[in-house]
Amino acid sequence: MSLFTSRPALRWLVPSAVAVAVIGGGAALGTVAASAEPELPDRSAAQLLVDLQNASLDGLSGTVRTTSDLGLPSLPAGAGAGGAGIGSLLSGSHQVRVWYAGEDKQRVALIGTVGESDIIRNGKDVWTWDSKTQTATHRELGDGEAAKPERQLPGSLTPQEAAEQALKAVDPTTVVEVGRNARVAGRSAYELVLKPKDTASLIGSVKVAVDATEHVPLRVLVYGKGADEPAFRAEFTQVDFSRPDDAQFTFTPPPGTTVTEEATPSAEERAQAEADAKEHAAQAKSESKVVGTGWTTVVVIKQPAKQPSAEKPEDGRGRGGQDPADIVSALPQVSGDWGSGRLLKGKLFSAVVADDGRIAFGAVAPEKLYEALRG
Repeated sequence: MSLFTSRPALRWLVPSAVAVAVIGGGAALGTVAASAEPELPDRSAAQLLVDLQNASLDGLSGTVRTTSDLGLPSLPAGAGAGGAGIGSLLSGSHQVRVWYAGEDKQRVALIGTVGESDIIRNGKDVWTWDSKTQTATHRELGDGEAAKPERQLPGSLTPQEAAEQALKAVDPTTVVEVGRNARVAGRSAYELVLKPKDTASLIGSVKVAVDATEHVPLRVLVYGKGADEPAFRAEFTQVDFSRPDDAQFTFTPPPGTTVTEEATPSAEERAQAEADAKEHAAQAKSESKVVGTGWTTVVVIKQPAKQPSAEKPEDGRGRGGQDPADIVSALPQVSGDWGSGRLLKGKLFSAVVADDGRIAFGAVAPEKLYEALRG
């Protein structure tokens, strides 16, 4: 069970990539690496897990940087190039600014190479803002409705969300240890190390730096098996645990902005949407197959039905202007007694898109995927 389930604030601290889908300067990283290891009182792995569970904050602001070197093949031109789309977030470095002043005052800014995307919640008011397109959307939340702004910036990732994904792996298939103390964004931190017991996993270890005072994740490093350098990292380069000024959560559309007012869904509409989502999830689960356990789990699913026109423009392309079929067709072909398809292979995971409509994926070598497809 996720340690963040009962602490929704922790998911907001350093915003929404994956730990399979993944978010300043290089000088900051050099400073972190060169910092002396701080002296801290001894804490066991179990104590650090409890610290994470019990973390509580009144406020926070900071800058998060993510870097990814997942070893993935180049995607076709246009797959999120120059912006904050999934194509750009699968590699390179990305920066996010965050502000948090309680469950009803939150702001996330995903900084792209040619623009910025913001989600701002102030009470019941939720704004989205895209500087590149000069567009903004405003909606007033209904009673009891959650904003879930961290989910509205697909592909962005923070130490909190990366840690949440990693901590889901704390089960009998995982070795949990205390690593070396660290200094992140000028703060002292303990290091919690998670390792798969099964060496068939492509993941060698996950290292979570836990703030020694506030007990929240400041950095997450994910290493491939046998690697000396992380394939993925999400970390604060600057953080302040004081409550941000209310002005940070007030948004006024700049001149020339096209503003769209979204209707507030009724309680009945929200209930129907939740019911539809549960039905879709149940159907997806019934049509999927899980092979293995823990870090070497392989999931086989049927390809989802095509998105309705509201989600996918008439030209057949996704939000990033890139047809998913183009991305799949650019992957290398593979075949065997399990069938044939296309292979996506990285340092931390593999995926096969089979020609018969199945998709197999996991933090394992392709051979494990073929076994699952064959079964």
